[in-house]
Amino acid sequence: QVQLVESGGGLVQPGGSLTLSCAASGFTLENYYVGWFRQAPGKEREGVSCISQREKNTYFVDSVKGRFTISRDNAANTAYLQMNNLKPEDTAVYYCAVYRPGVFERMCKMNVPYKYWGQGTQVTVSS
Repeated sequence: QVQLVESGGGLVQPGGSLTLSCAASGFTLENYYVGWFRQAPGKEREGVSCISQREKNTYFVDSVKGRFTISRDNAANTAYLQMNNLKPEDTAVYYCAVYRPGVFERMCKMNVPYKYWGQGTQVTVSS
């Protein structure tokens, strides 16, 4: 059974940190590019970050550059989103998702059809 399970969300004060995990099962994560998305109440879903496979090319939306780090451990079939200096505007449900890239595709993208999605984990930044 194919599954992506996010964990690590919670309540944190502004300026705090959280690390989200995305554990894959039922398929080999190494064959996929990984993306993190978020959706705040009343807002559209937003692509936050993505990471390619072995080259580990990455993308970050401007609002999180310098604060968030994305990584992956293919041996553990897990991807991570390290979030530092969190702000109230980072409050959202965070989702991980994956897609299989084209043969010559080196850079990950947010605006492509992601194949598998997790159920999401809530991140709340508030004092």
